[in-house]
Amino acid sequence: MPATTPRPARHRGFVSRWVLRLAAALAAMVLLTSGVGHAMVDSVAGAVRRVDPFQGLRDRPDAGRGLNILLIGTDSREGLTEEQRRRYHVGDVGCHCADAVMLLHLSESRDRMTVVSLPRDTYAKLPAHDLVLSEGHHEGHADKLNAALSHGGPPLMVRTVESLTGLRVDHYLEVDFGSFVRAVDEVGGVEVCSAEPLKDEHSGLDIPAGRTMLDGVGALSYVRARHLDGGSDVHRMERQQEFLAAFLDRAINDRVLFNPARLGGTVDALVDSVAADPGFGAEEMLELASLMREFDPANVEFGSVPLADDAREVEGLGSTVIWDRPESDRLFGALRLDEPVPALTDAGPAGAAPAPSRSQADC
Repeated sequence: MPATTPRPARHRGFVSRWVLRLAAALAAMVLLTSGVGHAMVDSVAGAVRRVDPFQGLRDRPDAGRGLNILLIGTDSREGLTEEQRRRYHVGDVGCHCADAVMLLHLSESRDRMTVVSLPRDTYAKLPAHDLVLSEGHHEGHADKLNAALSHGGPPLMVRTVESLTGLRVDHYLEVDFGSFVRAVDEVGGVEVCSAEPLKDEHSGLDIPAGRTMLDGVGALSYVRARHLDGGSDVHRMERQQEFLAAFLDRAINDRVLFNPARLGGTVDALVDSVAADPGFGAEEMLELASLMREFDPANVEFGSVPLADDAREVEGLGSTVIWDRPESDRLFGALRLDEPVPALTDAGPAGAAPAPSRSQADC
């Protein structure tokens, strides 16, 4: 079992509720997708921008059982106007880095799902690569995980994640700022709840304690805020997971996914700035929808990589996140074998009791 202290009982209940809501929302979405038929799915798949994250990859991990999907949220400013950049508090120039990294494993039998957040500040060894934002070549070097995207694009991100986890990535999905904001506005905003006021001048976040309905801009500030909880990347990941669940829950409860007129706007917003590998097309979407029809929400696990240190200073890189290698190997080894994983932890340093995020009020 992981060395980290078990999470407090209230926090366990909080996460369990969100996991069940997320699973229920995902189930409803795939049921809807399978119900609208091939024509709509073809249209959606055709609107998705395509990238090839597997181009030139060699010496990859062997394919395991089940399906692994790498989900990336980027800080790209491409397509944003100057006014939008100001409102979104994203500045003029992004690092073209990965702002959120999640690995979704769907079991071969399609009756179990595991979503593991990978800290963007993870200390990683980037393999040798050609630069994508400028001309040149880098030999392998140490850096943070999120830098893989800006250095070598999706292929380097896939190579780095595969090297860290020992898992073969089967599909790749990427989404940027603009689509996120529009999708939240399309569903009429999303409610979050915080035990304390949350303020981060860098992201523009400023909400009181209790329940707050966030529009798209406010939601972006909420999931991007890095100057809360002592700048913890772990708590930031928790907020991202909570918000994803709340967004899907809102879409279900407000009947957005069952209203063709409103669904069209939401889908357009979501796919407008989404990129996926060429192999993730209409047939794959329909296949997943069909396979997940009878999916049991109780079989969803949502967590993060076990950590040895969540704030280790490294010269030239600043504060980095160090994985608990034996426990993370155990976690990803189980996923590779398509077995139930060891208990997912709060990802705090070994031996330390993880403090609940301030956003985790028992609402």
